[in-house]
Amino acid sequence: TLLFVELVLIRWIPANVTYIGFFTNFTLMASFLGIGLGILAGRRWPNLGLAPFAILLLSIVALVTTARLDIVLTSPSELVFGVGVSSGANVNFLVLPLMFVLVTLTMAMLALPLGGLLRSMAPLRAYAIDVGGALAGIAVFSGLSAAATDPLLWFGVIAVLLTMLSFGQPIRWTTLLVPLALGATVLILGGSYQHGDTWSPYYRISLHEASCGVINVNVDGIPHQALHPVIDPNTGCAKEPFYNQVYQWFPGRQFSKVLVIGAGTGSDVAFVLANGATHVDAVEIDPSIQKLGVQLHPDRPYADPRVTVHIDDGRAFIRNNADRYDLIIFAQTDSLTLVSTAANLRLESFLFTKEGLASVRDHLATEGVFVLYDYYHDPWLLQKLDGMIQDAFGAAPLFRTYSGAYAAFADGPAVAALPAGQVDPTTVTPLAPVVGNPLQPATDDWPFLYLRAPDIAPYYLAALAFVIGFALVSLRFVGKAAGVTLTRFSPHFFVLGAAFLLLETRSLVTFSLLFGTTWLVNALTFFAILTSVLLATLVNARRPIRRPGLLYAALFAALLLAFLLPPDTLLIDPPWLRYLIVSTITFGPVFIANLVFTRSFRDTTTADTAFASNLLGAVLGGCLEYLALLVGYRALLLLVLALYGLAALFATKARFLADRDLATAA
Repeated sequence: TLLFVELVLIRWIPANVTYIGFFTNFTLMASFLGIGLGILAGRRWPNLGLAPFAILLLSIVALVTTARLDIVLTSPSELVFGVGVSSGANVNFLVLPLMFVLVTLTMAMLALPLGGLLRSMAPLRAYAIDVGGALAGIAVFSGLSAAATDPLLWFGVIAVLLTMLSFGQPIRWTTLLVPLALGATVLILGGSYQHGDTWSPYYRISLHEASCGVINVNVDGIPHQALHPVIDPNTGCAKEPFYNQVYQWFPGRQFSKVLVIGAGTGSDVAFVLANGATHVDAVEIDPSIQKLGVQLHPDRPYADPRVTVHIDDGRAFIRNNADRYDLIIFAQTDSLTLVSTAANLRLESFLFTKEGLASVRDHLATEGVFVLYDYYHDPWLLQKLDGMIQDAFGAAPLFRTYSGAYAAFADGPAVAALPAGQVDPTTVTPLAPVVGNPLQPATDDWPFLYLRAPDIAPYYLAALAFVIGFALVSLRFVGKAAGVTLTRFSPHFFVLGAAFLLLETRSLVTFSLLFGTTWLVNALTFFAILTSVLLATLVNARRPIRRPGLLYAALFAALLLAFLLPPDTLLIDPPWLRYLIVSTITFGPVFIANLVFTRSFRDTTTADTAFASNLLGAVLGGCLEYLALLVGYRALLLLVLALYGLAALFATKARFLADRDLATAA
């Protein structure tokens, strides 16, 4: 139940509060903090029941659905596409801490019985049951996402789970508040969305008809796409000019074989078909958006026999495809969302890296052209893209801007072969120089196109400072009330929690790069990590490892191997061999780290405090994950190694401080 509720909140809140969508791991950290606090508070208030949780859940739903909490960001160092064009009212920065506190309190109320359950049986048996439940939660929510279900069903599942949890509990007058609060939650949800809203694995999708009969597609409340016909019968309904820009640069050229990355609802596909394409590979990551194009696009591009649809990540499709194309298009590939709760990755992050652009170059025909176009907010981003494209293709790209901050680039063999002066000067725009610090190109290790250079924006630092401050204050209050002071926490389990969260993040990033930034890869990665946790628990329960020094030595060796073999060295074929090698190198450290944890957890006499310390350490790990914005994801492995070294030092006397103190107090 805990994990399912956590996944629902992480998925549902950003779909309605645009700003939270770019801080998704804050909801994850709030969940960890709340569960840790709930375990501790359960020592003092074990019999509160489920009413506080149901009321707090109702409060979150009521606040999110009745208040417009969208915020416009203006930062010189980072771009957050979509927020600035949201139609919602702008409120102040307090929305993030407000939601953080509410999620923390909600998860804490749900976790109150967990501490007593952990103490009621052998630690490893309790932990194995907990992990098994978490696996079930991931499986159920992944199935609901795959089926494109909506929040009414998600919250209905929560109601069923709460009903199951209530069995065996004493009935009080507060028990009646649970069905009342859940019923009110469902009623609010049922009336909060427009008729026809659909939920893909990535977005809340809504449709709006424009004045000219064009259908606009909004995702999570942000304008995203429009279903434009190639020939518009309505006057005054101009389409974006970048669709035809490549044909102005190469008049009379017919591009026969075309690859469209980010095909969406099909407008880009319709344009290349109208200009003579004989075969189009249309790649779209979101099946629900592509399905809307099948149903509603006026030109019916996906019904054309020349089109082959691929529901896949763009970078993964290019990697697994040996074809060469006359034209490759990145069709407004800004995703407006982060791919994961544990990493600052957008769906398109690995498309716009030096290595990603080089893979596009290698899939162009001898006279091929690569085109990308989108809405770009700042001149420095245009300069950054220009430099990265030029480095990848070895020639300066063609470039043009339009009113409204739209721009288009083109490069490739055909561009390099253009005779001087052949391009109409009215179709190109001089690129304005950018004054300031050098621009850092995005790489597979530092996949942050929308950062000017390694930096953590001030509003992130302020938010992280709030998280740490709130965690310390709430820990002091709850710990004092529960008789568990800060000196009685386990530093060993705390550091293990921080290290494992970072290791988990690195594993997710590696798999996203090598197999695609899709929701399915994300879900399977988390499922594999939890499976390794369960397997390590069974190993230590049945065949306990006597010498922890050997475990730490093996862990350090596995982390060093993962550091010395960066992901780009693992881009090998065939895919099954790549999967086998990557799984071994990536999940080897994860499995050994779980052996380290479960060996320590087996011997603890206060399983609840140890587990709470571990979860609270994960909050610190979530904060440390932002260091990747400065040093990249590979360097996080060195921090992970240092943290596990610290855990090894704490694994002697310091590990048992909490056990002895609490036993004495009892």
